[in-house]
Amino acid sequence: MKQLMIPIVSLSMVALALPLHADPDPKAEKSLYERLGGVFAIAAVVDHFSDALVQNPIVGSTSANPALREWHTNNLGRLPGLKFMRTLWVSEVTGGPFEFSATKPGATHLGLEEAHRELKISPEEFDEVAAELGRSLDFAKVPPREKREVLAAFAAHKEEVTAGYETE
Repeated sequence: MKQLMIPIVSLSMVALALPLHADPDPKAEKSLYERLGGVFAIAAVVDHFSDALVQNPIVGSTSANPALREWHTNNLGRLPGLKFMRTLWVSEVTGGPFEFSATKPGATHLGLEEAHRELKISPEEFDEVAAELGRSLDFAKVPPREKREVLAAFAAHKEEVTAGYETE
């Protein structure tokens, strides 16, 4: 029995010395989602951003765009749900573990054209929304590299978001 205990104790000591979770590549870069701080940090940015959009004179409650003005004055009861959906979208786009599921699916899984078509968002209005996102990222003290990556991910969907805009 004593002879059996020595190998068991030795194996136990070796097991305790091993890491519980070995990273396959310790030099692998973290995802943008991880570098942003995960879902709670993303939700904080989305919360600030969403509230700022309501107050924004170009795209918010006093917008010249009647559809945006209507949404930001008469649909604010839906804002908590929209914040949730935006958080899921950003989380997925940045490589997080959450999956976005569109209420009005677009041509692609993350497509935004159908959700925004009726708002008739112009390219200039989209750019103002992007600028507001940038200000919210600054408010949250997101580092410059991550800010650029988030804004690039957002800009990649400009054509979809402005699909309902009609020039006269």
